[in-house]
Amino acid sequence: MAPNAMSPGRLGSAVTISISFALPNTTFPTISSKRVERQLSGSVGPLTSHATKAAKKTCNVLSYGGVADGKTDIGPAITSAFTACKSGGVVIIPSGNYALGTWVTLSGGNAWALQLDGIITRTGTSGGNMIFIEHSTDFELFSSTSKGAVQGLGYEFHAKGDTSGPRILRMYEVSDFSVHDIALVDSPLFHFSMDTCSNGEVYNIAIRGGDMGGLDGIDIWSTNIWVHDVMVTNKDECVTVKSPASNIMIESVYCNWSGGCALGSLGADTDISSVVYKNVYTWSSNQMMMIKSNGGSGTVSDVTFENFIGHGNAYSLDIDQYWASMKAVDGDGVQLSDITFHNWTGTESYGLQRGPIKVICADGAPCHGITISDFSMWTEEGSAQWYSCESAYGDGFCLKSGSSYESYAASTTTVSAAPTGYAAPTMAADLKEAFGTTASIPIPAIPTSFFPGVGPFSRLAGSS
Repeated sequence: MAPNAMSPGRLGSAVTISISFALPNTTFPTISSKRVERQLSGSVGPLTSHATKAAKKTCNVLSYGGVADGKTDIGPAITSAFTACKSGGVVIIPSGNYALGTWVTLSGGNAWALQLDGIITRTGTSGGNMIFIEHSTDFELFSSTSKGAVQGLGYEFHAKGDTSGPRILRMYEVSDFSVHDIALVDSPLFHFSMDTCSNGEVYNIAIRGGDMGGLDGIDIWSTNIWVHDVMVTNKDECVTVKSPASNIMIESVYCNWSGGCALGSLGADTDISSVVYKNVYTWSSNQMMMIKSNGGSGTVSDVTFENFIGHGNAYSLDIDQYWASMKAVDGDGVQLSDITFHNWTGTESYGLQRGPIKVICADGAPCHGITISDFSMWTEEGSAQWYSCESAYGDGFCLKSGSSYESYAASTTTVSAAPTGYAAPTMAADLKEAFGTTASIPIPAIPTSFFPGVGPFSRLAGSS
């Protein structure tokens, strides 16, 4: 959904109360650091170092038939090098330009690494996954120079309205791993999916995709995952948690002209718990954060969204359990509980069309334990904005108090005075326009800043 598109949601039947006042400058308690720290259930990342793996064995693709000429299919060379190093070692793709015409499935590796220092460009046209890592443990995918990249040339599909091409990177049943210091660019379909993985760290990543739906940045349905210091440009998911997932820590995320972050889409038997998003900067995107479903069952609980800055986004805080872009699923609705939004600042695009707080919960499963505190956002267009809640219980703004948790019709409050403290910094790398779908997207340098005033946890590989 483009920023200027209006999703009807459940606001059509709202009871509207228009008032004019400045929100009180109320001081709320800071989220407990213990709540953030405990999101991860154990250690993340490879069990042995790259140096240890390299000391055992190195398998350079150039020794297995790879040619850095931008034309010769490197797929067979990667597969052969992996076979030689899958039981312990490092597969090296040195600097240079490579073509990938046949996809690689790298299965069953243990204590190995894939060092991508070159640039791989898609030349094949099959669906599926260009690089598929599965059933592996103690794994690392990285660039030693922070210049390694995969160029998907998705525009060759998208210019024709085609989204049937491949994903760039998918990981399935991979444990104790890291992915870092690489760029994934212009995927024909999703860029990076983590499916049923555990104990992983993803960082220093740049993703740039086309300006259309179906081009997700990072999707996670896994356990004990730390994602930090990533930038995503696309027009669908930025960094999104799907079901099932637990013990997920996501921080220092730069959604730079994107669809924005989300939980979902959520359907039957949803099971998401112990998730933190912290230090998320969102520029010119569909939303800052969305929890989206339509029907369904199961639960989402113990989730925190803290330190969010936004500018130029269509929606800001958006819970929509009647999401019109999703076909309804059987069930009374996913039960949302113990969800905290804390310290949000900045501006939204047009607050009278799409207010900064929209909490529309399922009438069959009213959400409760929702807390909205230190929330100060204001409209960039016009001089008023609204907050809307339906079947939603907790503390803050239009949420209802009490413990009966009965459904109620949407209630919308309109305000015409800006809240105090809404001003927030921007980022120097904010894009002036989207990349579109009809021309090649350039490979970016990995940023060294992903949230205003916050440095990265790990310096870029190869930096002094």
